Amino acid sequence: MTTFGYFLASEEFTPTQLLEQARRAADAGFTRLAISDHFHPWNDAQGNSPFVWSMIGALSQAVNLPVITLVTCPTVRLHPSVTAQAAATSSVLLDGRFTLGVGTGEALNEHIHGDRWPRFAERADMLEEAIEVMRKLFTGDLVSHQGTHYTVENARLYTVPDTPPLIHVSGFGPRAAELAGRVGDGLVVMSPDHEVIDAFREAGGAGKPVVGGVKVCWGEDRDQAVDTVHRLWPTEHLPGELCQVLSTPAHFEQAAELVTRRQIAENVTCGDDVEEHIAAIRAYVDAGFDEVYVGQIGPDNRAFFENYREKVLPALA
Repeated sequence: MTTFGYFLASEEFTPTQLLEQARRAADAGFTRLAISDHFHPWNDAQGNSPFVWSMIGALSQAVNLPVITLVTCPTVRLHPSVTAQAAATSSVLLDGRFTLGVGTGEALNEHIHGDRWPRFAERADMLEEAIEVMRKLFTGDLVSHQGTHYTVENARLYTVPDTPPLIHVSGFGPRAAELAGRVGDGLVVMSPDHEVIDAFREAGGAGKPVVGGVKVCWGEDRDQAVDTVHRLWPTEHLPGELCQVLSTPAHFEQAAELVTRRQIAENVTCGDDVEEHIAAIRAYVDAGFDEVYVGQIGPDNRAFFENYREKVLPALA
């Protein structure tokens, strides 16, 4: 059975706003939370980027819901040993209800130390080794590791959960889906892409959960909602690998000039038509997703939570 969570966009909201949204999500009937892990927002209009591990600590005290990162890159900006410590502590705070969603990352967040930004094949190798390192550390044993990309010397996590956190791997194409099926505990994919899901299952992901999310903009004025999405999240509609290789919010703003308002209107659920919102989410249910996270774009989320509590979530249940 598919469960429905709320997506906390750390690029768009302050820490206080994210905590308030988490409380409203719980009251509205969402049963889990996802949160993005970014150093930069995609553009200056979004305007935020709180540290995800601080936010998860705060969430653990604010609500009683499972949390997943969508997604963390444990390979460049943070060494996998540091990410493992953060994930283990998060899981302890959440009484084991934490899942670490990981991916190969974006230059936007990972280039900040001046490191060379590798091509996808190398980043995938780095991610696979990082997962190996983190799983060793989650045991609480003393770990030394000398690999192709990472060295760990006499490291031990003293604060670990009773059960290691699940690691779900992001896959936006067949190669990444194969990696997720082979080494992940689940797949993260942000669209109901049957090709990616099939590749994941064929590579060893059969029986493992598929997790994804969708952004919407609930509002009485559909045109105004489209304008809000076009201002804040045009980057969601950039093609190919641009989102992985562009390195600054300014670059994304330049590229997003190619995204038209019409593209937004045709591809994002905007307005207050309940059936449109239900249909957008049901596409994920029909594709076999186990968890679907819905995020509201824009500052006005009161009507979103009210209508999802009263109309959308009951219809999906």
